[in-house]
Amino acid sequence: MTESPQRFDPTSTLMPAAPTGGDLELEERSSLRRIAGLSTELDDVTEVEYRQLRLERVVLVGVWTEGTSEQARVSLEELARLAETAGSQVLDGLVQRRDRPDPATFVGSGKVAELRDAVRAAGADTVICDGELSPGQLRQLEDKLKVKVIDRTALILDIFAQHARSRDGKAQVELAQLQYLLPRLRGWGEALSRQVGGRAAGGVGIGGRGPGETKIELDRRRIRTRMSKLRREIAGMKQVRATQRGARRRNDVPSVAIVGYTNAGKSSLLNALTGAGVLVEDALFATLDPTTRRATTEDGRVYTLTDTVGFVRHLPHQLVEAFRSTLEETADADLLVHVVDGSEALPEDQIKAVREVLVEIGEHADGRMPRELLVVNKCDTAGDLQLARLRHLLPDAVFVSAHRGDGIELLRRRIAELLPRPHVDVEVLLPYTAGSLAARMHAEGVVLAEEHTAEGTRLHARVGAELATVVRPYLLAGSAAPALDGDPGSNGSR
Repeated sequence: MTESPQRFDPTSTLMPAAPTGGDLELEERSSLRRIAGLSTELDDVTEVEYRQLRLERVVLVGVWTEGTSEQARVSLEELARLAETAGSQVLDGLVQRRDRPDPATFVGSGKVAELRDAVRAAGADTVICDGELSPGQLRQLEDKLKVKVIDRTALILDIFAQHARSRDGKAQVELAQLQYLLPRLRGWGEALSRQVGGRAAGGVGIGGRGPGETKIELDRRRIRTRMSKLRREIAGMKQVRATQRGARRRNDVPSVAIVGYTNAGKSSLLNALTGAGVLVEDALFATLDPTTRRATTEDGRVYTLTDTVGFVRHLPHQLVEAFRSTLEETADADLLVHVVDGSEALPEDQIKAVREVLVEIGEHADGRMPRELLVVNKCDTAGDLQLARLRHLLPDAVFVSAHRGDGIELLRRRIAELLPRPHVDVEVLLPYTAGSLAARMHAEGVVLAEEHTAEGTRLHARVGAELATVVRPYLLAGSAAPALDGDPGSNGSR
C-alpha cells in the first residue's frame, strides 16, 4: 500500500522557520554544484545523445622560489581549496624548487616530463599552476601536456564569476576577466586571416577578401569596446556608492569595514554583531558583494558595519583594479576590523597579504588608511598552543568565536572605544518647539550638560560638524562659534 500524502495542519504549532536571504542564496548555490560520482551515462545510446557529467580532474604544480618549505606546502594546499571551490577534483600535486620560474614552461623541462606522466597516470584533464603564466608559458605547457592548463589568476577569476550576484559585482568580474583574456588571445593559423584579397592573395579570390583585420584583431577590438562600456557602468555605480557614503558623512555616522583573508569568518562576524543574516559558507570567496548593516554602541551612538570581499595571497591585479570602487569602501572607513583565521597554520602570512592589498588601495585614496583592529576568529577550532602563540604575536588583538559567540561583547566594546567621537563643542538654548534638534544632539552627539529653563532646553554637548551647522542659530551668547569646513581654523575632519 502506498502512504497517503501528508496534509498541512494550519493549527499545528510546529511551523518551519522562515529562511533568510543568506539561507536561500546558500541553497541556490549548493543546488548548482556538480556532484562527484554523478553519472548520466546511458546503456542504450542508439536514439539519444551520449553524455557524461563529472568533475574536472586536476593536477596542481607549483614553483617554490622563496620562503620555507612549510610556506610552499600551505600555498599549494590553498590552491587545492581554490580548485575544489571552483568545482574540480584534485588528484595530485607537484612542487619544484627553483630560483625563479622557467621563462618558457614555468617549471623545468624535466619536471614537465614528470608532470606529463602524472597527468596520464591520474587521468587528469586540467593542470593548474600556482602562479600567473605568461601567454608563451601557457601555450608551451598545453602543447607539451596535451591537456588544458590554467593558472592561479584564471582560477580565482572563475570562482569570482561563479559567486557574483549583484549587477556591479558581475560587471567588475567580467571586466577583470576581459583584462586577463586580452593579452592571451591566440589565432589558429591562416584560416582566421581576413587580410588577403583577389589575385594578390595567391588565387584565394571570393571569400578571401575581408575588412582588413585578422580575426584575432577583430576579437581584440570587440573586447576593448566591451571593457570601455563596463568601465563606464562601474564608474556610474561608484558614484552611487560615493553618494551613499557622503550622506553618512554628512550625518556624522561612523563607518566600520570588516576586512580579512578569504574564509576567515567575516560574514559570520557581521551576523554575530548585527544579526544581518547574510550568506555564510565554508568556502573561499563566498562573499563578493559588500553588505552594510547598522549597529549601535552601548552609549547609543550609531555606526555602520560593512562586510567586504576577502583577500588572498597574490590577489590578481586585474581583480584589484576591477574591484577598486568596491574596495575603496575600506579606505573610506573610520575603522578597519581585520579578521584573522586563528585555526590556519600561518595566519601571520595572511595578515601580511591583506595589508599589502590595503596599502595598494590606500595609495589610490590619498594615502589615508583608517585605524586597524585585529580580531582573531575561530578560537573554538584553534589549539591551545596556536592561541598562545597568536596572543604573544598579536598582543592587541581581540580573540573571538563568531560561531559560538565567545568574545563578541568584548569586541563590541573595543569597536565603541575606537570609533571617532563628535569633536565640535557647542552650548545652545533650544526652544521647546525644536525638540527634534534636542533628540538629534542626544542621538548623534555627546551631551555634557542639560538644563530645562523657562525659555527652552539648555544643552552643552559635543557634536559633528553637520549638526553644529544646524544648531548655530541657537548658540548662547559668549559661546564660541564652531569652526566648520571652509571657515578659518577648521580642521576639515569628518
